[in-house]
Amino acid sequence: MERGKELAEGSSRSPGGGAGGDSPLSTTPSRYESQKRRDWNTFGQFLKNQRPPVPLSHCNSNHVLEFLRYLDQFGKTKVHLQGCIFYGQPEPPAPCTCPLRQAWGSLDALIGRLRAAYEENGGSQETNPFASGAIRVYLRDVKECQAKARGIPYKKKKKKDSPGKPDDDSSSSMPFS
Repeated sequence: MERGKELAEGSSRSPGGGAGGDSPLSTTPSRYESQKRRDWNTFGQFLKNQRPPVPLSHCNSNHVLEFLRYLDQFGKTKVHLQGCIFYGQPEPPAPCTCPLRQAWGSLDALIGRLRAAYEENGGSQETNPFASGAIRVYLRDVKECQAKARGIPYKKKKKKDSPGKPDDDSSSSMPFS
């Protein structure tokens, strides 16, 4: 499926049909808007190709997860398996037979675009399958798995204290004591 490959590669080719789009002005959509439209169309085609076809109104997070796994076949990121001698090495010295997968960052960006497209195409925020907890868990797992396979740990960001809470000694009334 060529469209899936384009989507998976984050293709920046402009869509067929020339400039324009849904806006009344004849302006060329931004690269982000073009990519979002391509992603949305590709996901819609994926649903139609299911047996039996899945109408968008019946789409759920399981269909989204199937779509993300389907896209892995077009990936360009080598993800070493735990049994591989290069597992955990950021720059392996030789080739291996481990699979190519979609990079975590590409999947994360794709889900962001599809989440926005779903709502722009009439879906409600409450029923958005791209915003479900299952998708967040899947993306987190992919991120951690790929980081371990490459030997690059991701540091969890510390949550900032809320503005009403004092930080350690910074609550002193004397600014430069």
